[in-house]
Amino acid sequence: MSHSEIRQKFIKFFESRGHKTVPSSSLLPNDPSVLFTTAGMQQFKSYFTGDADPVKDFGGRRTASIQKAMRTSDIDEVGDKSHLTFFEMLGHFSFGDYFKKETIQWTYEFLTGELGIDKERISATVFAGDQKIPFDSESYNAWAQLIPQEKIKKGPREDNVWGPAGPEGPCGAANEVYVDDLEVATLVFMEYYCDKNQSLTLLPQKGVDVGWGLERLVQIVQSKDNIFEIDLFVPIIKLTPSGMDERTKRIIADHSRAIAFLLTDGVRPSNKEQGYVLRRLMRRIITHFYVTKTDPTLMHDIFAKVLEMYGSYHPELNANVIIHEFDNEREKFEKTLRQGIKELERIENINAQSAFRFYESFGLPYEVIKELGGDKAKDLTREAFDEEFKKHQEKSRAGAEKKFGGHGLLLNTGGLKAGNEEELKKVTRLHTATHLLHASLRKIFGDEIKQQGSDITSERLRFDFTFPRKLTNDELRQIEDMVNDVIKKKLPVIKTEMPYEEALKSGALAFFKQKYPERVNIYSIGDPSSSSGQVFSKELCGGPHVSNTLEIGKFKITKEESTSAGIRRIRAIVE
Repeated sequence: MSHSEIRQKFIKFFESRGHKTVPSSSLLPNDPSVLFTTAGMQQFKSYFTGDADPVKDFGGRRTASIQKAMRTSDIDEVGDKSHLTFFEMLGHFSFGDYFKKETIQWTYEFLTGELGIDKERISATVFAGDQKIPFDSESYNAWAQLIPQEKIKKGPREDNVWGPAGPEGPCGAANEVYVDDLEVATLVFMEYYCDKNQSLTLLPQKGVDVGWGLERLVQIVQSKDNIFEIDLFVPIIKLTPSGMDERTKRIIADHSRAIAFLLTDGVRPSNKEQGYVLRRLMRRIITHFYVTKTDPTLMHDIFAKVLEMYGSYHPELNANVIIHEFDNEREKFEKTLRQGIKELERIENINAQSAFRFYESFGLPYEVIKELGGDKAKDLTREAFDEEFKKHQEKSRAGAEKKFGGHGLLLNTGGLKAGNEEELKKVTRLHTATHLLHASLRKIFGDEIKQQGSDITSERLRFDFTFPRKLTNDELRQIEDMVNDVIKKKLPVIKTEMPYEEALKSGALAFFKQKYPERVNIYSIGDPSSSSGQVFSKELCGGPHVSNTLEIGKFKITKEESTSAGIRRIRAIVE
């Protein structure tokens, strides 16, 4: 049975049981407390808490999805028989509808009936109970109707209580389901809301969150010894050079999928957050190709194969963007790679301090140093390297505080700084202009424009965004004209407050790198109660802003430049 057949069987099985199939959400989550989408339930978080209405949005209280997901904790382990960064999750969810008995029955039916797995191979664990959550007798009894009792184990909190996806959110007791010794599904029964202090309160409605690891399920069905022998990896591995060792081939197969999906979802290589993870994956592949003297354009064929295999399920994949961005990063990194390798060869021992020095000087990430260092780096650990990185961050932060601490800043929110009332007025005008610039870029070039950062002083604004090429002079004039047209219309700037999830559902833009509180401010430019009922810009923001656009003055772009591959920067002033 192919991976494609398993996908189809899953969707058909749960659609026949009243589930609405919902497309995969982006790898970049709406929840700013997590770096990537790591599970299918993340896009449904507001439905579990009762803040959103599934009947209104999906026509019922049952959904199913095949969610692309990314987990970064095991990057160093990729290359063995089981660890991955990018993977897909088959999921089905209930929002105040069915609960434990039906979920367990369907899990058993799907494994035995649809996938043909002998019931003797199936086992499960349920929560043993503790002071906060009682023993899950309901799950235990449901499983006991289907498999022998000796196949049902009672597990501890760390294995059998799940949630929340972030610092707080829905959670509950969970079942782990195994075929032989391989875990294939987790059944999470949402009954509680866990706050930041880990206190539990009952949810207004019970929910079900089930996640099946597609790759693991395929491995079981196809009777393979390891994850890289399944039909989702073999076609990619066949394209790698025969001279490469097996571990390297697996790294390339895993990382190439992750790179393709991250780039398509708007991530670009950088030194921060999602971009840093992407850069690590890219540079690891680039290093292996460089060291083995493999033609790097072979990656074009590998990416083409990824698109061939996944394009029908994920039509958003864009071959031109993926290859362009990868080649840009390779060309830049190979120069420093040559220098770094020469320096690595000169030293006798590589510890955390010297490794971080190589990272600072040549941009060589931990994995590359560990990989190329061989025996010299045998004592180097990720923990020690991260500790060195942390020390550097603390020094940098202390330096920044010293730099600004003596100026009596009237406003210092990270992206906005003003030293007196006059500067505050100018910063406020520039801040509102930044919202107009962001909205104009999206209206002219489309929703693929993603904010990557901004910085505003009393002199100018700086705005970074995803875009694959240099903007033309005509395009820059078009942006300027659109912003100034809005300014002349004297549109009101209106502030409203609402829960974070509700704000996102209302269409307000959020900067995914920003951490937001439970209740947020939304600044809309334009009056939604006017005859047109439309607003020009709507963003989550802490302020400050002008009361109407005419206060901004004339907007003028002074420079457009590249900051890294796929990221452009606009500098502008107001007069």
